[in-house]
Amino acid sequence: MKRAAWKYMNPYLAGVFLGVVLFGSFLVFGHGLGASGGVALLAGSAEAALLPGHAAQNAYLVNLVESPPSPLDNWIVWEILGVVLGGLASGLLAGRVRPETYHGPRITPRARWAYALLGGSIAGFGVRLARGCTSSQALSGGAVLSAGSWAFMFAVFAGAYLVAYFVRRLWT
Repeated sequence: MKRAAWKYMNPYLAGVFLGVVLFGSFLVFGHGLGASGGVALLAGSAEAALLPGHAAQNAYLVNLVESPPSPLDNWIVWEILGVVLGGLASGLLAGRVRPETYHGPRITPRARWAYALLGGSIAGFGVRLARGCTSSQALSGGAVLSAGSWAFMFAVFAGAYLVAYFVRRLWT
């Protein structure tokens, strides 16, 4: 018997909970939230394991694979694991886990996946180029009133608003 999915949480209440978690992260660990550093550590460690010696010759990767010796010794890897497992648990409890691809009427699921892969690759490159992800910039940098973080987020929202005009037909 299939049960109805739970309603989504009020976004303002979810924002308050996220703020409490961010405050707790600063209080307990001494730093905010982020994700890209953990993904980079895991990728660098995987490359070092699959291609021994290659990472040590790459000026970018050498910092990812030499300190700490294991990616599991870094808090951010555990944070990412907690986010993935917490999201999965939440989705399972709410009855929202199922394989599907959201797409508009003018785009196929295959094209949606291609655009998502392209956009994700560009965003991932930009994240590493900027040495941080939007979650770290918006949450952690914004929380400590970093002018650069606020400028970045205003630019992200302005850019998204401008680009939305050109892709809106794919979703309506």
